[in-house]
Amino acid sequence: MATMESLIGLVNKIQRACTVLGDHGGQGMSLWEALPSVSVVGGQSSGKSSVLESIVGRDFLPRGSGIVTRRPLVLQLHKTQSGAEYAEFLHAPKRRFTDFAAVRKEISDETDRITGKTKQISNIPIHLSIYSPNVVNLTLIDLPGLTKVAVEGQSDSIVEDIENMVRSYVEKPNCIILAITPANQDIATSDAIKLAREVDPSGERTFGVLTKLDLMDKGTNATEVLEGRAYRLQHPWVGIVNRSQADINKNVDMIVARRKEREYFETSPDYGHLASKMGSEYLAKLLSQHLELVIRQRIPSIISMINKTIDELNAELDRIGRPVAADGGAQLYMILELCRAFDRVFKEHLDGGRPGGDRIYGVFDHQLPAALKKLPFDRHLSLKNVQKVVTEADGYQPHLIAPEQGYRRLIDGSITYFKGPAEASVDAVHFVLKELVRKSIAETEELKRFPSLQNDIATAANEALERFREESCKTVVRLVEMESSYLTVDFFRKLHAAPEKKPEKNGNPPGPNNDHFHDTSLARIGSNVSAYIAMVSDTLKNTIPKAVVYCQVREAKRSLLTHFYAQVGRKEKERLSAMLDEDPQLMEKRTQIAKRLELYKAARDEIDAVAWK
Repeated sequence: MATMESLIGLVNKIQRACTVLGDHGGQGMSLWEALPSVSVVGGQSSGKSSVLESIVGRDFLPRGSGIVTRRPLVLQLHKTQSGAEYAEFLHAPKRRFTDFAAVRKEISDETDRITGKTKQISNIPIHLSIYSPNVVNLTLIDLPGLTKVAVEGQSDSIVEDIENMVRSYVEKPNCIILAITPANQDIATSDAIKLAREVDPSGERTFGVLTKLDLMDKGTNATEVLEGRAYRLQHPWVGIVNRSQADINKNVDMIVARRKEREYFETSPDYGHLASKMGSEYLAKLLSQHLELVIRQRIPSIISMINKTIDELNAELDRIGRPVAADGGAQLYMILELCRAFDRVFKEHLDGGRPGGDRIYGVFDHQLPAALKKLPFDRHLSLKNVQKVVTEADGYQPHLIAPEQGYRRLIDGSITYFKGPAEASVDAVHFVLKELVRKSIAETEELKRFPSLQNDIATAANEALERFREESCKTVVRLVEMESSYLTVDFFRKLHAAPEKKPEKNGNPPGPNNDHFHDTSLARIGSNVSAYIAMVSDTLKNTIPKAVVYCQVREAKRSLLTHFYAQVGRKEKERLSAMLDEDPQLMEKRTQIAKRLELYKAARDEIDAVAWK
């Protein structure tokens, strides 16, 4: 079985690695939170700082009146075999502190950096690691002291803000609560015990610490509390004798202070029978032993959480893509695979698997018929214009029976109007296809990491769509021109075979100079041409969509990137690498995920090796 120090030391190591990688918060439970730690809770001036310094054996925390701890201090103690003691801050990783007075100043400066030189608080923690042969492996979190009133310079919500911050730490199931209470205060009014009782009603996570035992009124003692009679916890109470203010002013060494503390309990008539279970040294060992026990109990759930997170990180790496290969052939293959992924999404839009393709049908079902109905045939086939066209077509010799040249000119002029809606349909479908290209690129997950390739694909696809548009435009114009080039003779033969209505007898003989007969004849010409144009309109309303789909939609599905594939195949390796130039933010994200993945795998292996060997 692994030693206690090796197991807790491993947890400290993993927690520090998590901190460096920023894996200590966010949604769900992080590995940092899954590993047990000790949160130090107490009212202001309860002696929290003195307890921490006694455990560490160093004088390193800022002191003063009122609220001194204004940001959480995550303190990781690392036991070393030998060598000099030193400290490191996460925010200054390249700087090693051997002067603990400088550590105190750095904590104050770093606190002021976030909160300013005010009495406000911040929930952004300061991370400090201390390496020493005189400490036990332990992670302690020093939290701002609970208070009952706001003082000048603090917001009215400071009392609630501090309690909410402290509660956010101690309510976590893996948090061990170190509740600090001064012995010269009624235990029933202890802020630390009150909060601990709320978040840990069973008391299985709470350790009670009584400070300032030497400052109690003469003739009184705290044996009822320390022996668990006044307020029982699942774990034994521990009494602490802090350094006096005179000792602090004289810079009395912490080792000397520990010795004085031991002597106090051993010689005390009130606490002598409890001396072996009192003092800061005993408290540190007790917490370390309990921490080791909790870690062992949590190992199965920690391993399970690690395995789940490893699976999630691997899935995230697969989603954003693995690192790009350096080999030119592999890069070409990757580009082609990414293009195919885009092509699949684009076809899904056209075929109905994704929205957007239905807009093409909307062009044919609504836009084209509406445009055809708006064509100015009424003006073109008015009596005045029919007369003008027919007269001009006859030239110097009027027609004898039917004005065939007039008919043809009127039909040609009418058919010409169809070019506008035909070309508009081509452009409308072209616009939809371009929009689908844009959406498809945005929706292709594999492409998101390569902005340069996205631009290359968009350019190539739009160039192809432009070629398809030009061919489609030529085709629909040909369809319109075909209707002009050869008229449907049977239509007019049927009109000629139909009986004509005889003009009413009004005493005026029919003749070329009769205005009434002339208007009727012109109206009949206009009506005949209008009927023929309606037939042509119905034909084009069916054939234009066929041509557009054949020339644009069908070709977009079949060969949108065909030219691009040929160009890519001829590119040099350097150009291929440039096409796979990734978004720097995505590269950084992948790097961080890879580091976290490496951390979790190493943590799993090391926990397995240390815990069960």
